[in-house]
Amino acid sequence: MASPKHVPIPKNGVDYRGKVVLAPMVRSGELPSRLLALKYGADLVWGPETVDRAIIGTRRRLNPHTNTIEFSRLPTSKIKNPTLDPSNRESVIYRIHPELERGRLIYQVGTANPDLAVQAARIVAPDVAGIDVNAGCPKPFSTAGGMGAALLKTPDLLCSILEKLVEEVGKEFEIGISVKIRLLETASETEALVRQLVATGITGLTIHCRTTPMRPRERAIRDQLKLVGSICREAGVACLMNGDITSRSEALNLIREYNVDGAMIATEAEKNPSCFRPDAEGGPHEWKSAWKNVVAEYIRFALQVENRWGNTKYLLGQMIPGKDKCYVEMNQSKCYQDVIKALGFEDAEGVLEKAKAVDRRLGLPPQESRATKRARVREHTKSDAPVESLKSNQKPEEEPETKRIKAVEAPMEIPIPPQEMVAPAVLSV
Repeated sequence: MASPKHVPIPKNGVDYRGKVVLAPMVRSGELPSRLLALKYGADLVWGPETVDRAIIGTRRRLNPHTNTIEFSRLPTSKIKNPTLDPSNRESVIYRIHPELERGRLIYQVGTANPDLAVQAARIVAPDVAGIDVNAGCPKPFSTAGGMGAALLKTPDLLCSILEKLVEEVGKEFEIGISVKIRLLETASETEALVRQLVATGITGLTIHCRTTPMRPRERAIRDQLKLVGSICREAGVACLMNGDITSRSEALNLIREYNVDGAMIATEAEKNPSCFRPDAEGGPHEWKSAWKNVVAEYIRFALQVENRWGNTKYLLGQMIPGKDKCYVEMNQSKCYQDVIKALGFEDAEGVLEKAKAVDRRLGLPPQESRATKRARVREHTKSDAPVESLKSNQKPEEEPETKRIKAVEAPMEIPIPPQEMVAPAVLSV
């Protein structure tokens, strides 16, 4: 019996077959979350969707203190109005751990323009294992610019983006190009689209088993999944499924049931990053009794890479059970020191000192309240030229990309030694 057709995987790329991976999520795809998912068994991780214009023009540098590669820039708002941030610190748009993520990180780009897609992809291509085009996000901030799920209505444009990425990025850097889409209203429409996409030279396709109008609370529909998988198989393109998958064991069962190649976990991984563990290693079932151990690991990674505090606090809010008494204290915390004390981790060796150092470098807690900052900006605009970046009629292409990324502050120069994934948590609870 002839073996299935496989599109060749480039030398620096990765095959999506047989993989259970972390889905791209804007808040939950930042570096500490990805490292935690990898630690607990994710085979690959997708970074958060990053709009093409946001990464274009960034400066790449290696931070020797965190051992991370950072792509940073001075946000447009600070260029137009330095009063917004007197220190004029650059914001980190994207951060990669070249050692711990090597060969396992897929960069997802938000784009509606083939040329901009290539410009953006070329910036990060040497540091990632693949480029994925977001053609599935249904949120207005993406679709309003013709990106995300809006591309499902312009299949020729989507195909031209993929073809240009394959030719001008994939071949040069020897990495794979892939796409993530949603179901269309009818099976025939989905079939026509997928047949177009698999002919562009891509190595992988992820199908989110919901239509564009559907929201996460609505149950995923899988009646078109076998069709999509068979089309991809005929073309030799790896097919991943996404939607309502809560564990590795469930993912592997669904892969077999629907005859696809791999699966993505999204929402479940936000609150329980250990969902990637095989059942033999505890699976996701130990979460209720051992969530604090996972949270400790997350904080370790957040301190190690000097993650933006707002993002760290958001993820802690997802992971810590709302009924636990420390949830309220965590929610009131304003810096890493606060949250260390709220969770009772201050006795762990060196962690409180490390948190203090990171807080100093990040300027935490902030010395200026949001209300005071707004007042200062208003006063500045009265006495000086109008601030363009604050205009209510600002066009979408001027700056929203930077706002969407929720850029993090520049890293703090404290020597935090790199830690292997197999090492025990710095925080012992």
